[in-house]
Amino acid sequence: MSALKNDLLLKALRGETVSRTPVWMMRQAGRYLPDYIKLRDKYSFFERCENPELATEITVMPVDQVGVDAAIIFSDILVVPQAMGMEVQLVEKIGPLLPQPVKGAHDLQRLCVPDVHERLHYVFDALKLTKQTLAGRVPLIGFAGAPWTLLCYMVQGKGSKTFDEAKAFCYQQPAVAHQLLQMITDTTIAYLKAQVAAGADTVQVFDSWGGLLSPVDFETFSLQYIRQIVTAMKDVCPTIVFAKGAWFALEDMAATGAHGLGIDWCIKPELARQFAGSNITLQGNFDPAKLLAPIPEIEKSVKEMLKGFGRQRYIANLGHGILPNVPVDHAKAFVETVKAHG
Repeated sequence: MSALKNDLLLKALRGETVSRTPVWMMRQAGRYLPDYIKLRDKYSFFERCENPELATEITVMPVDQVGVDAAIIFSDILVVPQAMGMEVQLVEKIGPLLPQPVKGAHDLQRLCVPDVHERLHYVFDALKLTKQTLAGRVPLIGFAGAPWTLLCYMVQGKGSKTFDEAKAFCYQQPAVAHQLLQMITDTTIAYLKAQVAAGADTVQVFDSWGGLLSPVDFETFSLQYIRQIVTAMKDVCPTIVFAKGAWFALEDMAATGAHGLGIDWCIKPELARQFAGSNITLQGNFDPAKLLAPIPEIEKSVKEMLKGFGRQRYIANLGHGILPNVPVDHAKAFVETVKAHG
């Protein structure tokens, strides 16, 4: 295994002094890159995910083409429900579809906590090959969806702005909901540990729909399970928790022992730091849509963001995934402005 030539991301997560701010972008491996679109037109989503050579090629693209300080493995959060026994379809330009969603206790009988090495070996193969291909240029990030976010898709059966059916399920059948959340949590812990064994230097837990919950419900249906994951990974690798819209829980999320917290663009950097405290690294929080602004405006806004967060215990990133219609030179301008900032 090659020694890391650029370990800025890991230093920032450990709270060590960095020579400059590290930068990467959520969803950087994919949809806005012309070379990715060529592969998308040729192979289905799961063909891209399940072929280690293709997944590696896509993962390394933004390192080569945009100059980010980390690679994040090309995969999807919904490989976990799939491994647990659910059918998952990913329809281009429409989104995920789970044709047989969980409606009650009887549906849990067709799900299991799988042997991740048996069901998700293709992710680990892709991590190993990517690690080899990167040859120590930048760290490699593994990831998984948070249990609450996965429950949303497993119960709703598709994407939603409100996930009202998923919330109703939790309120009407709380015992079944908690049983499902625990099954997802157990699977996720095994999955993330195996990702690290395969080469991931750090892992991120994505709670994309955490902000749909009230503070009390966030603790009940999301954070207590994220806490289990962070605790299980404590001695394995640094962890980053990103719960979009859940700014109200930054203090509680910081108390989990995570090394980093992802921040969306709806909170000021100074306020995020006040809530999270000084002993954790913050990551974010550029509005992805602002990458559609003229380049001089992007550069100006990035500098303001960097000033707001300060250099130490900070990783520059977007406040959510990059949009498919962002021009590559705009993504590059974001990265290069961070790198040039003194």
